[in-house]
Amino acid sequence: MDVFDSLPEPIAKAWERSLTGGKAALSRRRLLAATGAAAGGAALAACGIPASDDGKKKGESKDPDYSKKEKELIFSNWTLYIDVDDKDENKRPTLDRFQKESGIKVKYNEDVNDNVEFFGKIRPQLEAGQSTGRDIICFSDFMAGRLIRHGWAQRLDPKNMPNVVTNMEPRFRNAAHDPGRQYTVPWAGLATVVAYNKKATKGRKVTSVEQLLTDESLKGKAAMLTEMQDTVGMTLLDMGKDCTKFTEDEFDAAVARIQKAVDNKQLRRFTGNDYVEELDKGDIAACLAWAGDVVQMQFENPDIEFVIPQKGYLYATDDLLVPAKARHKANAEALMDFYYDPKNAAELAAWVNYICPVAGAKEELAKIDKELAADPLIIPDEKMIKAGRVFMELDDDAETTYEDKFSKVIGA
Repeated sequence: MDVFDSLPEPIAKAWERSLTGGKAALSRRRLLAATGAAAGGAALAACGIPASDDGKKKGESKDPDYSKKEKELIFSNWTLYIDVDDKDENKRPTLDRFQKESGIKVKYNEDVNDNVEFFGKIRPQLEAGQSTGRDIICFSDFMAGRLIRHGWAQRLDPKNMPNVVTNMEPRFRNAAHDPGRQYTVPWAGLATVVAYNKKATKGRKVTSVEQLLTDESLKGKAAMLTEMQDTVGMTLLDMGKDCTKFTEDEFDAAVARIQKAVDNKQLRRFTGNDYVEELDKGDIAACLAWAGDVVQMQFENPDIEFVIPQKGYLYATDDLLVPAKARHKANAEALMDFYYDPKNAAELAAWVNYICPVAGAKEELAKIDKELAADPLIIPDEKMIKAGRVFMELDDDAETTYEDKFSKVIGA
């Protein structure tokens, strides 16, 4: 059974776009080095995502914890989403140090290729009330929220995580999918911004979504994303609407605005992360982009610029959680706490180049690389923090409706 068979058609199409070209297909490090290599669609073994069950209780875990007896931990993460020794790719300096300092042996797996596929792998065990064989999993926030709603994530104990309690940046302390951060700890933040190639724009700055949609000088050379939340969310913000809480009429107005740009041939196309190559060459002059890409591109191309639009930008997180029936919850909490020490967080951020959620990491990162420490796409400044917004959490019916409308605009 294919993962898409059990999903409403609009949602299935949205996931297929994501898996073949969107955020789920992104490499986590040195994206330009891989540009040109096709990121073909993953073969999915999962059977779809069940509907949310908000009625399930999410109380304290009654699962036994073997952490004191078993000094071990199994961690499932995305590929290339942790620091690696430049001289020996088999060594992970921060993780090696955690094991030495804590005495906890970590089996580290880079087996999360995309949220849907990985959820499909562990869903049968979760539904059966069995262990997934993992103690920590890194999921994107929306999928972490789904596990929480089903009662498939263990409530974390703040007494075991003093660094997390003390050092989590304020804007990450609450989240729609996990109010009060009772079940998740952010591993990294993700931001959607406006990027442009100043050579292709002939030195002109591109500072807003409005320019992408209407600026004649960008006609046929502007691009937006195939991800509904990113493109519609950024358009809503540009219209002065609240993307954290909007009406269906407001959504329809944003979609109509995008449709007008399509009809006028203003937009070159809608893209996944494949905008990187075209933006680098100047075939795309300006576009919506993911911050992690922009940081990597700037290492190679000084003509690449980014802008935090005056009306705001979208942000999300990749989160660590302890799944139900995990054997080593306290050991997992110890690892989460380790990465919220500013020094350790800085080493991680210096390598992955995504938004660091840890207060105090900036000063430590400056000791490693002053330019990275000054980059608001890694260590957001006050202006960027205030401008950040999350997309409104949707139930299954709303998601299906909105994805259907959006897919018609982008021709998916």
